[in-house]
Amino acid sequence: MNDKQINKQEIDLSYDKQHIWHPYTSMTTPIPCYPVDSANGCTISLTSGEVLVDGMSSWWACLFGYNVKELNEAATQQLAKMSHVMFGGLTHQPAVDLAKTLIEITPKGLEKVFFSDSGSVAVEVAMKMALQYWQSLGQNKTKFIALKKGYHGDTFAAMSVTDPEGSMHELYQDFVAKNYFTEQPSINFDQPWQQSAMDDLSTLLAENHQHIAALILEPIVQGAGGMHFYHPNYLKAARSLCDQYGVLLIADEIATGFGRTGKLFACEHADISPDILCLGKAITGGYMSFAATLATTKVATTISEGKAGVFMHGPTFMGNALACSVANANLKKLLSTDWQQLVFSISSQLNSQLLRCEQLPSVNKVRVLGAIGVVELHRSVDMVNIQKQFVNLGVWIRPFGKLIYVMPPYVASKKQINKLCDAIYQVCKKIDE
Repeated sequence: MNDKQINKQEIDLSYDKQHIWHPYTSMTTPIPCYPVDSANGCTISLTSGEVLVDGMSSWWACLFGYNVKELNEAATQQLAKMSHVMFGGLTHQPAVDLAKTLIEITPKGLEKVFFSDSGSVAVEVAMKMALQYWQSLGQNKTKFIALKKGYHGDTFAAMSVTDPEGSMHELYQDFVAKNYFTEQPSINFDQPWQQSAMDDLSTLLAENHQHIAALILEPIVQGAGGMHFYHPNYLKAARSLCDQYGVLLIADEIATGFGRTGKLFACEHADISPDILCLGKAITGGYMSFAATLATTKVATTISEGKAGVFMHGPTFMGNALACSVANANLKKLLSTDWQQLVFSISSQLNSQLLRCEQLPSVNKVRVLGAIGVVELHRSVDMVNIQKQFVNLGVWIRPFGKLIYVMPPYVASKKQINKLCDAIYQVCKKIDE
């Protein structure tokens, strides 16, 4: 690297620090950002020369890593035709193909597809669907139930169903709609089931169902709220309670969809189907921001026959042709790959190699589900310090709070998974020194 390149890098980082607001970052004391030159396979190459094994799949989106041949080709071919046309009054084959695939692979009964441009918007759409559904039936059901320690996005309706107590959205609790929150599922994924775990939700629904439009939850895995893996019977019982009390069930599978938990969709662990399903993140393999909200025919028909006669939502980039084409290529690759074996292999390796972290005083517990590995510490980490340690060890892992976790691409090699696990062990060990 010559002096001009070094100077240019310094100037770029200085401008970034002064003017670009990164997620969950202070503009007065920002966390350092590492400049990326390129990414390929399961690695991220920094401009300074380091090559990092990616343990985050770029916030859980890159199923097959970076610079994927089939996805590159799909994007290039679609660009030669059109990148985007408005979806109002127009349609195109990539959107039709994607809708067909999603209807085929998602839980039974979800037959109507609404495309949008991000996971948070998919949640907003789902909540609006639930409200407009009951409005069309002449019922004043305007509240939601959500799980404590849940997370559904950063936009306003999504914030209103994200646990307000001690969460990143606590600052906004005076401005968002007031909803009901039920206790976090108390029984872990692999613990013996007890029906008493449903008592709080059952009581809330019994007392307030006449006001509640829907229960919204992250099936099996509560992600950004704490990486909590709960028992499938909770999900099954929740479906039953919603049916009993006439409440819609919204499943937010933005983080769990497309195989991450070991099932194609986390709802399959409980063999249930929601009334409305939210998808995002991995739908395009991490190439583009895109999302989908699926609903049953009953929900869609009721809304369409109501007062408005239409569903009142329409993002500018809805049904983006470029994103649909990349999503089609991504899902074709996923469904033609033995993804279950890939996830099982990662899961087995994470289980065997992360478990030794439990011997360290700084570690509270380790948990693994599918291609998700979590090391929970006793106290929150120093983000700046720990991020630097991971980069020095040649991996990209971004902890939050007390959690150090990995969600690697499905194609990560055993050697790369080993490097991620070893780095976590070394960092946790250093905390104790």
